[in-house]
Amino acid sequence: MYRRELDPRKEKILQVVTDDYIESAEPVGSRTIARKHNLGLSPATIRNEMADLEESGYLKQPHTSAGRIPSHRGYRYYVNTLMEQKQLTDDELAFIKSEFDSKNKPVGYDSVLQRTAKILSEITKYPSLILTPRLQEARFRHIHLVAMDSNHLLGLVVTDTGFVENILLETPVAYTQD
Repeated sequence: MYRRELDPRKEKILQVVTDDYIESAEPVGSRTIARKHNLGLSPATIRNEMADLEESGYLKQPHTSAGRIPSHRGYRYYVNTLMEQKQLTDDELAFIKSEFDSKNKPVGYDSVLQRTAKILSEITKYPSLILTPRLQEARFRHIHLVAMDSNHLLGLVVTDTGFVENILLETPVAYTQD
């Protein structure tokens, strides 16, 4: 469970800003929140709380006259703490299992990620995108070189995140497996 960093009123305002922004893709203003959601708060109080959330890094204001949108930190808090978690239905679980059963089993890291994005999109009815850690930021767990012929090596790299990459290297010098 994620540690709660905000008081309940700020959490509620962050939640409605995030929900409304996800729904509309437009910055959310204090008057809109006061009218649309029955929080029992005036637009001025909501505006002050939104300013505090902005100062704390949970919201940002794209430009001076706009409402607020969630920042990366705000989204992270929303996902870890505020977002309502939905249980998968039996049909959804069966669909996921069928997508990864032995006859449909994806081969390779990229194939698993593509299949996962497809499943996520079909279940949520939203577009999905999966980003992998950049190879430059990963730590190598294992590097293995295999001589393919006299002037080609196959490099196998495994990172700490489980990413596996095969690279065919052409070499000016002949190498053997020894």
